Amino acid sequence: METLAPGQAIPFGGDRVAHVSEPLAKAFQTGDRLVVVQETGDLLHVPAVIQSLAADAVGRAHGAFQALGATSDQAITDFFRAFAANLADDTIWSAISDANATDVASAQTRGRSTTRLAVSEVMRRDMIAGLEVWRVAPASRGRVLERVEHPGWSVEQTAAPLGVVGFIFEGRPNVFADATGVLRTGNTVVFRIGSDALGTARAIVEHALEPALKAAGLPEGAAALVDSPAHAAGWAMFSDPRLALAVARGSGPAVAQLGAIARQAGTPVSLHGTGGAWIVADPSADAERFKRAVYHSLDRKVCNTLNVCAIVRERASDLVPAFLEALRAAGERRQGVKLHVVEGGESLLPASWRAARLMVARAEGPREEDQVEILAREDLGREWEWEETPELSLVIVDSVEEAVALFNRYSPQFAASLIAQDAQAHERFYAAINAPFVGDGFTRWVDGQFALDRPELGLSNWEHGRLFARGGVLSGDGVFAVRARVRQTDPDLDRNPDTARPL
Repeated sequence: METLAPGQAIPFGGDRVAHVSEPLAKAFQTGDRLVVVQETGDLLHVPAVIQSLAADAVGRAHGAFQALGATSDQAITDFFRAFAANLADDTIWSAISDANATDVASAQTRGRSTTRLAVSEVMRRDMIAGLEVWRVAPASRGRVLERVEHPGWSVEQTAAPLGVVGFIFEGRPNVFADATGVLRTGNTVVFRIGSDALGTARAIVEHALEPALKAAGLPEGAAALVDSPAHAAGWAMFSDPRLALAVARGSGPAVAQLGAIARQAGTPVSLHGTGGAWIVADPSADAERFKRAVYHSLDRKVCNTLNVCAIVRERASDLVPAFLEALRAAGERRQGVKLHVVEGGESLLPASWRAARLMVARAEGPREEDQVEILAREDLGREWEWEETPELSLVIVDSVEEAVALFNRYSPQFAASLIAQDAQAHERFYAAINAPFVGDGFTRWVDGQFALDRPELGLSNWEHGRLFARGGVLSGDGVFAVRARVRQTDPDLDRNPDTARPL
């Protein structure tokens, strides 16, 4: 394809047509690529230079994967030790921190969120701790998963490296360290980070990552950065069929689009396009436990932060006040609380809440808004992306069964908690709720390092269906393939022994 014309029809999805816009036609040059998202009809322009940049990074990671097979597990251990030591070095960290300060300042001038962008000593310690986990983790290449004995022969199922893992994450420098966890199992990794954090990423690569790779003797390209701020770099990267697994961190339409691109390239995907956790209060709920679960689920905004709370109508008289008390405490911890109430439930709120105005800390700056707004029931799937002002939805339901039905219909099918004293209610909830993460308290436990003592590479919801033979937490030691190895002791083993003759 050399040119595109305004209005040109582009078939997609087998029975639909998208049309080329005038800006797209004007920008498209010979050698560029057009990625047609088959689920949505989005027409994505990938300039040739960006395509080349992404292909080069994936190619280097692919070449490194071939070479890594001949590299010892001790060298991989040495890499994690060196990477952690570099991050612990104050001089190196100062260079990274300076680059990050520039990124943060730039993001703030553009009204961008910086809650996950700014590095801190806590983030530094977590990155180092995560690398230490992989340093001491047992090498798993060749680990025997199963052995089947037969007369005269046996079969071993063994863990084997999977290939090149592609990571895309927006403005979260700490994920850089987490993502290298795939090297523990003999895989290689290629990254693309959002433009807000690209300067920080470059500093990490220059001062900490590449020196560690070199010191450990790992092949060049084993952890490669796609050094481009353009979204097209991510589209090109996830279109590359040489990826063995595509991981997109974050949530929202952009992440969902990346997942669709990878799927149509035939690459397995780990992502959740939309985040947001639910808490459901059962008729048997203990009000104090419910209040604490709500409060502790609103400490900061990430994918597993409480997004929707459902309260059964028969307990609204005492659980709604408990809910509002938790919100008041959460607001004192941050900067106020913004509440969206599904229409019909607003009458259960005090007049003081319905009439209140507050300053909401938005990414673009503080803005005065109503504290309570009415929400349509079909908008319960909306994830509230807040900065310093916790924001969530409340729905009053006739039963837990109705709450489960709403969750299964409107939510991203991610994380759900039931607050109930009735043990049978928990069993019914677990059986009916379509979520990979189900709890009985706060929602913020959904985290690989917090819950499983392993840095997570990504979390998956069931928005696009359940995952084959694995859980929703993707970790470095979970990225592997399975090889079969036969050991034959009977040289006359034959599939048709009745017709075989001795040799």
